[in-house]
This record gives sequence, C-alpha cells and structure tokens, in this order.
Amino acid sequence: MSVLIDRIGELVTNDPELGEGPLGIVRNAALVLDGDRVAWVGPAGRAPAADERYDADGRAVLPGFVDSHAHLVFAGERAEEFAARMSGRPYSAGGIRTTVAATRAATDDELRAGLRRLVDEMARQGTTTVECKSGYGLTVADEERAVRLAAEIADEVTFLGAHVVPPEYAGDPDAYVRLVTGEMLAACAPHARWIDVFCERGAFDADQTRAVLAAGVRAGLVPRVHAGQLGPGPGVALAVEFGAASADHCTFLTDADVAALAGSETVATLLPGVEFSTRQPYPDARRLIDAGVTVALATDCNPGSCYTSSMPLCIALAVREMRMTPAEAVRAATAGGARALRRTDVGRLGTGARADVQVLDAASHLHLAYRPGVPLVTAVWKSGRRVEGGRAG
Repeated sequence: MSVLIDRIGELVTNDPELGEGPLGIVRNAALVLDGDRVAWVGPAGRAPAADERYDADGRAVLPGFVDSHAHLVFAGERAEEFAARMSGRPYSAGGIRTTVAATRAATDDELRAGLRRLVDEMARQGTTTVECKSGYGLTVADEERAVRLAAEIADEVTFLGAHVVPPEYAGDPDAYVRLVTGEMLAACAPHARWIDVFCERGAFDADQTRAVLAAGVRAGLVPRVHAGQLGPGPGVALAVEFGAASADHCTFLTDADVAALAGSETVATLLPGVEFSTRQPYPDARRLIDAGVTVALATDCNPGSCYTSSMPLCIALAVREMRMTPAEAVRAATAGGARALRRTDVGRLGTGARADVQVLDAASHLHLAYRPGVPLVTAVWKSGRRVEGGRAG
C-alpha cells in the first residue's frame, strides 16, 4: 500500500542536498511512502499517484525519532524513590537493585506487556526506532530472558549484564564479571547486537569495563558505554578505545574526553531527562557540538532515574538547559540517534529511507521546543504502517 503525504508546510529530511540547512528543510512539500520505504520526496503538486492520500494541511513533517538509549524490560516502579530524591536525597545507582528484584519475580508475559506498553507509548509521541537494554535480571536466565523479549518488540537490543553488581556477588564483583563475560554473554549474544557497561563508581571500574567490552567484541557484539553520569571517570576513554558506537550520559567530561570524542566516530548520547529527574547538572551540549562531536538525544526511559518516554520533552530540555538550538536538538533526536545506532535507513526522509514519519500539529519543528509538554504529534507511520491507537505496527 502506497501513501501520499501531501501539502506539507515544512518537511524535515535531514539531508542538506534535498533542502535548506542541516535539517534539509523542504517547504510546500510532499512525500510518498511505498511499502516500508520512502519512494519519493519533492514539491507538493508534483508527487506521483498513490493508493492513499493524507492531507498534512500545512503541518510540519519529520522523520520518526530514534531513541538510542532505553531500559524497557523491567517490572515495578520507583515513584517513592523519585519523591525522596526531589526532597533532597541524592541519586545513586543503588535503586537499580530494587528493580532487579521485581523483574526477577515477574513472568515473561508481564515483562512483555510492560515492554509493549512503553514502545507503544513512545510511538504515540513520534518515536519509531527504539533501542532496548537488558540489565534488570543479572542472572544468566533473567538476562537471556530480557534480551530475548526485547528482540521480539524493540528495533535494537543491547546486552547490559554489566549494569550493577547484584547483591549475591557484592563480596566478589570480579566473579560477577567472569559470569557476565562467560556463561551470561554466551546465552545473551544470539539475541543482541550491542554490549554495554555502566562504567561508573558504584558499578564497574576501568579494568572490569575493559574485560566486558573485550569479551563482547569477541562474541560479535558492538560496544556502547554508560560514561560520565555521576562524575568524571574512564568511560569515555574506554568507549573511544574500543570504537564504541556511543558514549552515553556524558554529564561530567574532561577536556581530554571531549577531544577524544571529537577525534573519533563515537557519538555522545545525551540524556537530559535524567538530569531533570535527578537534579544533576545538565551535560554541556554546546561544548561538545562546538568541538565537532556528533551528539544524539535519547530518553533513557527507565523506572528509576528517568521514567519518561518522551523525546519531545528531551528536545525541549536540550534547548532550554543544554544550549542546543531547536534545529540541533531535532537533528540529535533523529539523525543523531541513527548515528548512535549505526543506522543509515532511519532518522532521515529521503528516497530509500525506512518509511518512519511523524506529523506535528504545528507549522514548524520549532514548536517541539517552543511548546514544551504539549502533545504535538498528530500522526505517525512506522515502516510505512500507520500507528493506530498508539500501537506500533
């Protein structure tokens, strides 16, 4: 089934060869979707015929958001922890263990339903590509279950057995690292594309991180790293050393970290919803962009440090708190996320791209930051199929 999206007031293609500026904006445009691909982009009134027509009526049309960092396979919630944090208690990684206990106790059907609910919630807000991590099981069976369930629903799957050291290994974290790099990795690698490590105080140090990433690479997985969330540390340097697709958080960076990222292909994935939810300082996106680092935005949706699925919220926070322009933030939430996942088929709207499209109830992408908290996404297609009732096709 082909679909003509006609009378687009502002089309964001993310291809400067197709339109104005870094967003490749085409005005008074049309777009044809054929199956799961974009078949045609150009001026309104010149489009080829299609089976169906959608009248955008002057609205803005963008690529679907690419959320390259989310933790969606879990049970339970931590609202009380959030309330305590808002009352002045600082955030640490210890709350993860609360979710681990609830996740281990949940059934497959319960975890699957929760994952589907969040992916659908994301789709209603324009997110059409979702990365999903494990990390709330921390046993061989529970981590294998998490990546297997994620592979049923999410677009990209990451093995994060090295999230925190579980209570049963508190006295011997190196033994847990051996489990992660051995039996657990062997069970999880067939279901995942990526391997991740929370390289942070209270989680995994430089030597442990290096061991996990090296084992993951040997198993055919591609690295990404949680780096610099709670304080300066070795995470960024290790991400660059291993050629990681992304270093995520990047809240606390040294000049050497910024220089290393600028001289590499590693994307700095910023997660402003975390800072909103923990009252930590926001990452300095301006410093990274001005240094030539590729920046992505993602939600880090999880039940503890950031329980939001809203990429529009992250765009607004990035503009208000991280000194990004609206265009930079929109690009980071689309093309930047695609770079962080090493994808060329998403995050853009040009011939041959995956047919992931969102229509805003607004004339311009600027409204995503200009009207924070307003549900502007009015229509979404994922792989050419209209998202109906919030359910991603």
